[in-house]
Amino acid sequence: MSHHCHDEHSHSHSHGDGADHEHDHDHSDDITPALQFSLYQHIDFDQVTTLNEAVYGSGRAVVRKTWAERLTAAPELASDVDEQVLMNIPFTGQVKLHSILLRTSDSDAAPRTLRVIINRDDLDFAVAEEAGATQEFELSRTSEVQELAVRRARFNAVRRLTLFFPDNFGDGEEDVTRLSYVGFKGEWMQLGRAPANIIYEAAANPGDHKIKGTNVNQMGSGIGGRGSGM
Repeated sequence: MSHHCHDEHSHSHSHGDGADHEHDHDHSDDITPALQFSLYQHIDFDQVTTLNEAVYGSGRAVVRKTWAERLTAAPELASDVDEQVLMNIPFTGQVKLHSILLRTSDSDAAPRTLRVIINRDDLDFAVAEEAGATQEFELSRTSEVQELAVRRARFNAVRRLTLFFPDNFGDGEEDVTRLSYVGFKGEWMQLGRAPANIIYEAAANPGDHKIKGTNVNQMGSGIGGRGSGM
């Protein structure tokens, strides 16, 4: 049995093999449009965690796939003791999320439902079951990449996404859920150096507090976004 030390499930199942991986169209000409709003370089890959993964690190490996690698069969994330999967994906700054990209399969192992929760770092399966989803999606059973458009007003200040897959198309007969690609589109807002500079300037020049709103617009990218999102 593989490592999944964060797994909150206590029950066990046997699980079968088999997933459908199709490469059925030429995708050499659609890379540039897809990358226009890609958040790939703004994912904090080292901090991505997955609960109930059969192979330790496979969830992170799936998120690390580039758009050009989206149709490759491996690496693949497969669930371990039952069909549920929970992924925690932090970003290096604050993002305005536009959509989530998934590739699963045309099989019973494809996840059926996705519940997305934002800005929580305390979620395990028990908490995710009780927490209200920021948005819930009914997924398709397909080996094509699905693009799930989010309600942007709910996702305009995202620092961390939790993707909770509670079931699959096996209707209780398939204990393994499989995903082979996870990606995101949106806009990124830096939360690092520029805010630190503002704090330093304010500390050195107390009078700046009186005109902070004016200075924010003059001093650089992302500050307005940070103020409105925090």
